[in-house]
Amino acid sequence: MSTVTQTLRAQPAWNPEDPDFWSRHGRAVALRNLVFVIPAMALSFAVWMLWSVLVVHLPAAGFRYSTNQLFWLSALPALCGATLRIFYGLALPWVGGRRWTVLSTASLLLPAGGIAWAVQDPNTPYETMVLLSLLCGLGGANFASGVAHISACFPVHEQGTALGIGAGFAHLGVGLAQWLVPAGIALNLFDLTGQAGQAVWLANAGLIWLPLIVLASLAAWWGMNDVQSGRLSLQDQAQVFTHRHSWLMGWLYLGSFGSFIGFSAASPLLLSQQFPALETAQQLVWLGPLLGALMRPAGGWLADRLGGARISLAAFAVLVLGVFGVFASLSAGGRPGLFVASFVLLFGAAGLANGSTFRMIPAGFLRGVPAGDPETLRDTQARGAAALGLCSAIGAYGGFFIPKLFGSAFALSGGPQAALFCFLAFYLSCMAICWWFYGRANAPLSC
Repeated sequence: MSTVTQTLRAQPAWNPEDPDFWSRHGRAVALRNLVFVIPAMALSFAVWMLWSVLVVHLPAAGFRYSTNQLFWLSALPALCGATLRIFYGLALPWVGGRRWTVLSTASLLLPAGGIAWAVQDPNTPYETMVLLSLLCGLGGANFASGVAHISACFPVHEQGTALGIGAGFAHLGVGLAQWLVPAGIALNLFDLTGQAGQAVWLANAGLIWLPLIVLASLAAWWGMNDVQSGRLSLQDQAQVFTHRHSWLMGWLYLGSFGSFIGFSAASPLLLSQQFPALETAQQLVWLGPLLGALMRPAGGWLADRLGGARISLAAFAVLVLGVFGVFASLSAGGRPGLFVASFVLLFGAAGLANGSTFRMIPAGFLRGVPAGDPETLRDTQARGAAALGLCSAIGAYGGFFIPKLFGSAFALSGGPQAALFCFLAFYLSCMAICWWFYGRANAPLSC
């Protein structure tokens, strides 16, 4: 056992706000935990978003589902993951970051293995697909515990950068899934079916993740620690539900992270429905989520220096422009180039807002906390971590609402325009909330 690990486990309390503790022991332990939690979070996002690309290939493989049913399959992982995030974030202080990361990452073997089995037969009941889609939500839930662990490891003045790096690399799992799944199903990697002449091997969409999940679970067990920055009772943690700041930030995070994960879930199928001839564009859908993931650390970094409200407000304004661009791309017979460019703009702005909005959440709980009271500070940080879990849960519902709204719009009118009107109104409300409560000169909470 390393000297750093022994020192950590000998500490009566983990206190990254103590400069002496942080410089001597804390920084090394926190950085190591950040390094080892990132692969687990990235794989969680990849499994979470499997259905976003898998639904595009189901019809060609003989699965007879309607467009609305396909959008349901891409939306349900977010519904399950968002709901479970609430409980995952609350459970982390009691189980420990290391143990919870190992258990939650290993649980991804269930949906990945189930998908590998189910997609081999086009006669698999739709209800089975729905169940497997819900189980992929386990990957989405892991994010709440991951970011809560990162928040507990770092002092408040470095949380924006640490959360931006951790979450940004985790979000790369979305692009990884949308790149690796099409590549994997095009190759006969495992030869489980024994059917010659197949065009795709859909079982690989689940099989390729199994060894990676095992490796990430073992790495987390070996390299992470069960740090504690404060252990509140469930009743104390539940106080975040009564804090107005939690819900306002949750609304903003629904507009930022919800947009990123929702458009990630919906854009491959939406592109195939609107422009089926653009096969090259289908092979590059992962570039949008990749851009969003790369912009998230930039959002956290800028929020640390310029203020989260300023960056979030600008990002929501760009999201409004992106929606107008999608509207224009669907008129006059369709403009595929403008459609792709508009979604690139949406992903970039959503990624920037992810980092800046997430930085604002714990900062709001630390306002007015006495600097010389370490016990109060630790408990307040624990409440901030619980708020991160709640807001991340609210934001994850965007992964359900966006593809579901697209599916409903297609079912009602044959196109996505009705859903775009809803997104436009929502982003305008995010701008109003961000400016009034956090960005104006006499805002109730400037951050």
